[in-house]
Amino acid sequence: MAYAVAMDDTATTAVAPPVGHPYAAEIEAERVGWYEIVRLVRALSLPERLEPGDYRDPDWTVRDVAAHVGTWLAEAQVQFERMIAGTYEGHDVDIDAINAEMLKGMAGQPWDVAWTMANAARTRMLSAWYELREPNDEAAWWIAKVGNVHYGQHLPRLAEWTGELIERRAR
Repeated sequence: MAYAVAMDDTATTAVAPPVGHPYAAEIEAERVGWYEIVRLVRALSLPERLEPGDYRDPDWTVRDVAAHVGTWLAEAQVQFERMIAGTYEGHDVDIDAINAEMLKGMAGQPWDVAWTMANAARTRMLSAWYELREPNDEAAWWIAKVGNVHYGQHLPRLAEWTGELIERRAR
């Protein structure tokens, strides 16, 4: 399969899933959601991507959203590979604790690091996801946690915050 990870603000490019893939619809929905994130990110300048306000308490920047999404993509890739290898042990996870740990781990990273990591994580996650051949509840849980459902939890506020930042330019 052909993959390319961009080092700038472009998106990861990947070929379509194999014909008849059990998660083809979910993969397409993930692609649409990812490209919406990319569109919003590309509308912002570097300083705007580092402006706190996407979320409050704690304050998140667009960089933090990219890092958050990327770290979950990386985690899903690991879990998909475990499923493929037959070593998966389940998803009994404390999402809030993992979110806090991931945010702390990515705190202060430059935009380029967060964005490149998110793109690379997505590429690797898609590669593992494409290898899943049989639908199952565990894979479906991870797909919802990192795919379009997860993006949908962040896109409304990201779009609103992007609009606010762009509107400030006119002032």
